[in-house]
Amino acid sequence: MTTKTLGFIGGGRVTRIFLEGWQRAKALPPQIVVSDCNADALVKLKARFPMIESAPGNSAAAAARDIVFLAVHPPVMAEVATGSKNNLKPGATVISLAPKFTLAKLTELLGGFARLARVIPNAPSVTNFGFNPVTFAPALTTPDKAEITGLLSPLGDCPEVAEDKLEAYAILSAMGPTYLWFQLQALREVAAGFGLSDADIAPALKRMVCGATRTLLESGLTPAEVMDLIPVKPLAEMEPHVVEMYRTRLPALYQKIKP
Repeated sequence: MTTKTLGFIGGGRVTRIFLEGWQRAKALPPQIVVSDCNADALVKLKARFPMIESAPGNSAAAAARDIVFLAVHPPVMAEVATGSKNNLKPGATVISLAPKFTLAKLTELLGGFARLARVIPNAPSVTNFGFNPVTFAPALTTPDKAEITGLLSPLGDCPEVAEDKLEAYAILSAMGPTYLWFQLQALREVAAGFGLSDADIAPALKRMVCGATRTLLESGLTPAEVMDLIPVKPLAEMEPHVVEMYRTRLPALYQKIKP
């Protein structure tokens, strides 16, 4: 079978996440073209992944591949999609990596092109432990879907989900690490101040975070019972403020990114 060529329109964070994850899993596709209007971003990407072909300011080079990733933010998605439509192969597959733009809207922007999928990418894909939900357009066949799933699988889980759930996953799983990372890093630094080495901290922190999640979701206890398992809560006075931020800021952001 002929190896499919890949094109990324956009050479920013999400493209790097995918390339890092594939490289770590030893599953980096052999023929990848990345275009971006920012030449410096491509220079950095090329330095990290010398096997890719970079195309500064030339989205046509990436759009003319077998599988094309629209790896740009929603504010420029309409412009990028419209500018790419005349360069797509009839049998290509286009995969959007952004929220807000539905399959129907993308088809409209691409001049009727309907071989589409949408993925909400997840940063932990760099360690092959991502969660990248995908929605397929009706025009894609079972082999098409298997091909896309095969590309995503080395990055972590890639469940097929209803399109109207994708923006919720953007808030939950795509942005979710940002709610936790700064706190975990602070805890890591505090633990180092207590005399623990990185070798001491890493397994304890990893097991604590994974175990805490599993206890909340899989123990069979109610959330209140789980939170009562540990009597000492050093940050208890901050909890109402943090919870209020979740309950106000995240719904507001969800409304902003909904189609």
